[in-house]
Amino acid sequence: MITPIMAYILALDQGTTSSRAILFDDTGAEVALAQEEFPQLFPKPGWVEHDPDAIWESQLRTARAVLIKAGVEAGQVAALGITNQRETTILWDRATGRPIHHALVWQDRRTADYCRSLHESGDAERVRKKTGLVVDAYFAASKIRWLLDEVPGARERALRGELAFGTVDTWLIWNLTGGRLHLTDVSNACRTMLLNLRSLDWDPELLDLFDIPASLLPEVCDSSGILGECDAALLGAPVKIGGIAGDQQAALFGQACHRPGMAKNTYGTGCFLLMNTGIAPVESSHRLLSTVAWRIAGKTEYALEGSVFIAGAAVQWMRDQLGLFASAAEIEALAASVPDSGGVVFVPAFAGLGAPHWDPYARGTLLGLTRGSHRGHIARATLEAIACQSSEVLSAMEQDSGIRLEELRVDGGATRNHLLMQIQSDLLGVPVVRSAIAETTAQGAAYLAGLASGVWSDREEIAAQWAESGRYLPMTDRSAAAKQMATWSRAVDRAKGWAEPD
Repeated sequence: MITPIMAYILALDQGTTSSRAILFDDTGAEVALAQEEFPQLFPKPGWVEHDPDAIWESQLRTARAVLIKAGVEAGQVAALGITNQRETTILWDRATGRPIHHALVWQDRRTADYCRSLHESGDAERVRKKTGLVVDAYFAASKIRWLLDEVPGARERALRGELAFGTVDTWLIWNLTGGRLHLTDVSNACRTMLLNLRSLDWDPELLDLFDIPASLLPEVCDSSGILGECDAALLGAPVKIGGIAGDQQAALFGQACHRPGMAKNTYGTGCFLLMNTGIAPVESSHRLLSTVAWRIAGKTEYALEGSVFIAGAAVQWMRDQLGLFASAAEIEALAASVPDSGGVVFVPAFAGLGAPHWDPYARGTLLGLTRGSHRGHIARATLEAIACQSSEVLSAMEQDSGIRLEELRVDGGATRNHLLMQIQSDLLGVPVVRSAIAETTAQGAAYLAGLASGVWSDREEIAAQWAESGRYLPMTDRSAAAKQMATWSRAVDRAKGWAEPD
């Protein structure tokens, strides 16, 4: 009997604080993982930068390390997929491949005043209609403009066609192919504030508005497809590049949310919620983002997205700044020590509020305290805050899309908190289902690459591999959930605008 040869897919998962490489087999199972952190740079308050070379070099080292760890040769890898921190902006010299400045990270706020001026001039609404995005320093366009204006000689060099722009996926592909390929996929391109969400081309009017030369921009390609090969010297053999997706879209694909109405929430430092809305973009009336989910074989599918800025970070704050517990895992037992929050409501707006409020001037607020309030109530209020913020976004998604949520698929470190997941299910009134694979972002990139290389024949085969490791069913009546959300809304109203300048 001949034993079939197992196919492997290599996923490069380039995140905000670390680079990871994960090897998957053709059953979708994780074979090995390698991870390396890299430095975070904070040159001024509100400024966040990365060294592009540190991104590339750490990613290459993890790719080599994971193959060694698994005992797999590069020649056994059918394809590699890339998923990445989105919006982070890099400019480099086309001739030398050298960055002209540190990368401006998605968290960087140095262009906030410029973005505010676009709201004041009325241009922000035009941008929103074309791109599906709320004008904000979060996205890449204003960062590109800043680099062109502030790096000596950059604008002149760009006009001469000497410079290239890329988000992190583009930077990795450039380096993987020795500068032969300058491209990005639609899921990353749509996060620049320069891509027309309907034509899926770079929009000339937006390029003119942001004063960005078209010659800087990469080619826009599908999220799944054989794009080229990495240089053989890097991993020991040429490996096909078969998939690209921004991290949250990759997680949506990895969670097998392939049909309209299916949604996922990733619980990390913040929460990132995406709902598949099908083959047409949905214009949000609740200030959610309309975004490309992926494009496969020329067919584009879209999603609604809402970001909660502070989720797990609120637990870290309780641990580090207030000292309520020694480790983040302890919050579950502390919160479970009381039947409810005792009227305490915590709005963790440390960095303002994200969707659907988009209030950069909101600030953290702790309300409803009495002499009887203690750390158990505050701990429970913290978990409730994470769930309430996510429920707000999902309610807005339902209203915008006209689709009733049937279940929420979840991933991320905080999903190990059973009480949080139960609170989330109670507020939503639908099952909350945790994926059996924790690395859904990397798995999504692997699936996109595996589709392109023939490891998997179609999405039905991929969906059949998805499995759950926990399911939480609603145990609270809807009136109680509605009352809790109404109380949450009152608290949010009090947190808004706190830091508004005079």
